[in-house]
Order: sequence, then C-alpha cells, then structure tokens
Amino acid sequence: MKYSQRFQSFHQQLVQVGEEPEAFDFLVRQVFNWTFTDFVFFLQKEEEAEVLAQLESYHKRLMAHEPVQYILGKTDFADLEFLVDERVLIPRPETAELVDLLLAENTDQNLRIVDVGTGSGAIALSVAHKRPTWEVWASDISQEALEVADLNRERLGLQEQVSLLQSDLLGDLTGLFDIIVSNPPYIAWEDREEVGLNVLHSEPHTALFAEEDGLALYRKLAAESRTSLKPTGKIYLEIGYKQGQAVQGLFQAAFPKARVRVLQDQFGQDRMVVVDGNLKE
Repeated sequence: MKYSQRFQSFHQQLVQVGEEPEAFDFLVRQVFNWTFTDFVFFLQKEEEAEVLAQLESYHKRLMAHEPVQYILGKTDFADLEFLVDERVLIPRPETAELVDLLLAENTDQNLRIVDVGTGSGAIALSVAHKRPTWEVWASDISQEALEVADLNRERLGLQEQVSLLQSDLLGDLTGLFDIIVSNPPYIAWEDREEVGLNVLHSEPHTALFAEEDGLALYRKLAAESRTSLKPTGKIYLEIGYKQGQAVQGLFQAAFPKARVRVLQDQFGQDRMVVVDGNLKE
C-alpha cells in the first residue's frame, strides 16, 4: 500500500473523532523536517514497516485529542520557539496580538513589567526579547508551569532579565509596576462546549476555566492592581470574545479616572482590554 492510501484512511478516522486531518500532515512534515514537495513525493512511496509504525503512533495520539504542539513539544509564538507540554497552555495567535499591542504602545527604555499567569512564559519572554532594557517578572500559581517557563527562559538566554515567581496573581509580588499584562483563565465552565476536543482533553483546565462566568480572576486582578501599579501604569489583558463590556466595567470601577479600552483581534472579536491614563483615585 502506498502512503497516500494510508493517509486517506488516517484522515477519515480523524474526521470521525472531530479532529482536523490537516493536523496529521503538518505533524509529519514537522517531525521529518520536510518541505511540501518532500511530503508529496513521500506519499507516492510504498509503505515500510518501521516508518508506518512511527506514523501510527502519531496518529494514535491525535486520535486521543492530543494537540500537535504537545506531540512536537514546541510551538512558535511571536517569532520565537517555545517548549510546551501538558503543564502549560499552548500560546495562541491572539495572545501574540496582545504582545504586539503592548510593545507598540510602550517604547520607553526602562520599565518594570509583570506577566501574571505566565504559563510557558510566552508573553514575558517575548516582551523581554524585544525590550532588553526592561525589568520583567513572570508569575504563575502553578509550579509546574513555572518549570516550563524556566526552561524557555534558559533556552532564550533571558535568565538575567526575567524573574520567575510562584504567586496567586499579584499576591506575592512586591514593588510597583509600570505594566501589568495577563492572559488569565477566562472561559466560563458553561462555555466548555465551545472549546475544541484537543484543548478540552489535553490542556490544563486551571489555565482555561474560571468561575463567575469566566470573570473571577479579572475581578481579583482589578482589585490587586490598585496597589501594584505606578500612578502612570498600564494594564493589558486578553479576554474572551463575549467579555469586553464586563471586564471593562470591572476595571473602570477599580480605576474610575482611567481610560479603559476594549480592542478587537484580527477577526473583529473583542479580545483585549487596556487600562491607562490617570490611575489615581
């Protein structure tokens, strides 16, 4: 049997369990470091037992709703490569948009910033890579997540610039920050049916879901930010597409004189809330 026939069978099985067949092709190309042309030529070859066994093992993992990024053990984010596994959320393109916005709006040479709920360290390390003069902190309640962030910090050579700390939001951080940025868990448990099966089955639920219609951590972060920000400070948040008005209201109540913006992602969905301007009472 040719590989093309085998792949057709693999694709059909993936569709039956609700997974994207293209994910298998992408995974194979990444594992073997093939161009698209290499892949097309491969499909015309007759199967070999050793290679087929390897392909079947990858297919089995996808059938079990394991994300491609976990199988590869890495993902690209903001022009950098990050290690990821089941201990951390896989960083998304919309989070990269938050990083781009933060960098575009802040060009000062010496700022102190904290990434709250850092996970793999994607936000904190991407910012530090682009702003080498900034003092960057990254906190997470999960020690396992911080272990992954530490591996990424070492791989990117940012040990001196980025400090990691286990903390429930801002609770164990000291001093005042110029910028607080966070992509906290924000999916309401009632909305879990909207989440893809590979996300629901594999990614850490503590990094995905939050109580109070997904607003619990925003409410707590709004309160804690009042004593952790400089008067000229800023807050950058990723939000769920249905949460713009609610999150805006929480932070407007905490900072009555501030400007609180709801911004959209590339698909026109509410995705970011930014707090800046006058943060004094």
